[in-house]
Amino acid sequence: MDGQGGDDRRRRPVISDARLASGTGRSSEQWLALLDGAGATRLSHAQIARLLVDEHEVPGWWAQSITVRYEQARGMRLPGQQPDGTFTVAVSRSLRGEPLELLDLSVERFAEFAGGEPHSTSRAAAHPTARWRLDGDVRLQLMVSPGAGGKCSVSLTQSRLRLPERVEPAREAMTRAFRVMGDRQN
Repeated sequence: MDGQGGDDRRRRPVISDARLASGTGRSSEQWLALLDGAGATRLSHAQIARLLVDEHEVPGWWAQSITVRYEQARGMRLPGQQPDGTFTVAVSRSLRGEPLELLDLSVERFAEFAGGEPHSTSRAAAHPTARWRLDGDVRLQLMVSPGAGGKCSVSLTQSRLRLPERVEPAREAMTRAFRVMGDRQN
């Protein structure tokens, strides 16, 4: 996700309709109709997911995906909105390098963006991570995920944003910070 594009792109589901149908045996429209028939607009997120698991034998991960898609399609949840009502936004970039080297470089580059050094850092081999606490209890997490061919996915996630209108400015700021980091990496 690079945070660029118009409103239509940002609202597009992360999982394609074809992948959803392949993974669950039903299309997005079929799931929406089924949940409408069950009166799901009156149910909580957990109740919708449980209905999918218990009555339709949908595996948990797919049930969560279908539930979020349903909530967004029916105006029950905005893109990026979490069950507690706050918002989360993430951007990522594929960079060449070793995970711990990229973590160190990223922490150095994003410290200015975050307003200082991270609150905590984990140098775990699987997913090196740094976390910051920002103003207003907003959280920032940097994670490096090792990939193939000497590349890693470096992701930056802001969570606990209280207002939906703060999502897009946060996405744009993180995207700019990634551009600066990528320019300095070369």
